[in-house]
Amino acid sequence: MSTQPQTQCPLNNDIFYDILRRLDGVTLAAAACACTAFSSISKEERIWENVCHSLWPSTNRADVKILINSIGGFRKFYADCYPLIVNKHLALRPWDSLEELPDEFPELDYYDESKESNSINPSDFVSLVDIRYKNRPFFSKVLWGISDSDFLSRWFYNSPFCIDLLKDVNDLESNSESGKFTLSGLDGLPQIQSIDIERKEGILWKELRDGISLSWIIINRKVNQAANVSSWVPLGVQRHWPTNKDFLVRFGSVLPAEDDLHCQAVECILLAKFRMFNDAATGFVNIELNQVSMQLEDMEGSHVNGRNSLLVLKNAMSCKRSRNYSEALECCNLYNKVRSELKEAKLRSESRTDRLCIVTGIGAVLAFWFCFL
Repeated sequence: MSTQPQTQCPLNNDIFYDILRRLDGVTLAAAACACTAFSSISKEERIWENVCHSLWPSTNRADVKILINSIGGFRKFYADCYPLIVNKHLALRPWDSLEELPDEFPELDYYDESKESNSINPSDFVSLVDIRYKNRPFFSKVLWGISDSDFLSRWFYNSPFCIDLLKDVNDLESNSESGKFTLSGLDGLPQIQSIDIERKEGILWKELRDGISLSWIIINRKVNQAANVSSWVPLGVQRHWPTNKDFLVRFGSVLPAEDDLHCQAVECILLAKFRMFNDAATGFVNIELNQVSMQLEDMEGSHVNGRNSLLVLKNAMSCKRSRNYSEALECCNLYNKVRSELKEAKLRSESRTDRLCIVTGIGAVLAFWFCFL
């Protein structure tokens, strides 16, 4: 008796869709290369919208969805914001070869409407900030424009650039009824009985170093571009010694600035400040988030003003990026190395100048002594 070969019924595309929508972005992009069916389904915006919502909860707002669709859709948004900015074009230059900016500029140079910097408005930028603890959403914030920059434009342009997301917490969604953002044992935080024990053992310090991740996406609505200016993982965690109860978790990236400023690059510094406190209800130490901020510093450690910061952020939208996060961390380490070498070279040069002035002064005194006495 001959057996007829059985033909296998192909799987329905709905089954493929149900499988692909459960994947993260990297796995979904890899699956799209497996077959034609996967490639076709992976181009649907609904799948990438789910991916973005799971990775960045701040994108789940109705107004943010409209914004993302207006700049190219969720698939393009993920491709722009998942990779991190890398900038390896750093080299040590003589510190005295850097062009110094004058202390004062003519008013026409600052407020001339023909300048490129005046074509950039703080309201063009939108910030999407998400903090996760142990890969679970902990904090989300959407900032439209830059606060205090509309009615105080001249003050904003000439003052050090800084964005503080927790300056006004009325519109934030927190994980507690009191409007505070706290981490406790329910979130997986180790149970420490007192702050003194933490100071000796450093358990919570290690938890923040290994468990906290931050994403800060900047969207330029005028040019329809977006970029993630964070490092995802902390670049460092320090204790804030004046109170001895605070942790400063530092994130950031290195942004090119050679076309805008007198230095090769600037560092985008993102700070998340946590404070320890004893919870009377549980008897254990909890952690409260009380600062999330951004500021820019040049290679000499000076704060960049608002006008130049807008230029740097605008050009950051077209920077080179990489999905290799270790490469982004390597760029930050390279920047710190170059900045340290630049500082040491400046100190050596100033030391030589000081010695020359001292020798010249002594010589002048001796010459005066022999000539007139």
